[in-house]
Amino acid sequence: MAKILHIETATPTCSVALSYGRELVSFKESHIDKSHASLLTVFIDDLFKETGISATELDAVSVSMGPGSYTGLRIGVSVAKGLAYGLGIPMLAVSTLKAMALGFLKRLEVEKNGDHTFLLCPMIDARRMEVYLAMYDSKLETVQDVSALIVDKNSFLKELKNRKLHFFGSGAQKCESVINHKNAFFNHDYLNSSKDLIPLAYNQFKRKEFVDTAYFEPYYLKDFIATTPKNKILGSI
Repeated sequence: MAKILHIETATPTCSVALSYGRELVSFKESHIDKSHASLLTVFIDDLFKETGISATELDAVSVSMGPGSYTGLRIGVSVAKGLAYGLGIPMLAVSTLKAMALGFLKRLEVEKNGDHTFLLCPMIDARRMEVYLAMYDSKLETVQDVSALIVDKNSFLKELKNRKLHFFGSGAQKCESVINHKNAFFNHDYLNSSKDLIPLAYNQFKRKEFVDTAYFEPYYLKDFIATTPKNKILGSI
C-alpha cells in the first residue's frame, strides 16, 4: 500500500499527515493563523523523525488545492512541489471543499442516525459577506460546484425548502447572521485537517490521477488582490 504525505494549508490551519493506504499513521497541526511559513516544514520533518519513516519511502505527496487563502495555498503547494520533484514521486491535488465535506460527514455519524436526506455546504471565508463554497449530498456527490457567493437572506432557499443543510467551515459563521431557516444548521467547531485528505488522495493515487508537478497551480477561484498599507511614507527609502 502507498505511503502518502498530506498537506493542508488552505485556511488558517497548518496540518500535515502521513498515511499508509487509507490508514492514518501520524499527523501534526496548528490552528494559529499565519503559521504556515514557520511550521509546515518543521511539522513534516517531525513526522518523519517520530514515525521512523524516511522521505525516500513516500509513494506520493497530496496537497489541499483550494480554494482558500492565497498565501496559505502558495506555501502548501510550493512545499508539495519541492518534495514531489526532489523525491521523484507523483503529486496529488485534493479539493479543499470536498475534503472538508468528507471530514464533516464522518463527524455526523450518518450510519448511526440513519438520516441521509441532508446536504453538506463547506464554506471558506472570503472578503466581506463573500464565501467560497460547494454543496454535496450524503454520498459526497456534488450538488453544487465550487463557487464564490455573496450571501444574503435569499441564499439557499431552494435547497433549504425540503432538506436539512449543514453549513460549516470558516465562512459559516458570517452566514448564520443572515440565513434564518428551520432547516439551516451551523457548526462552529469544524476545522480543516490533513487527515481528511487521506481517503480522497488514496483513491486518486489508485486511479493514477496525478497532477503535473511543474505546472500545477492552486485553485484560487479568484485573482489575488494586493492591498497597499495606509499611511505609507513614500520617498523615504
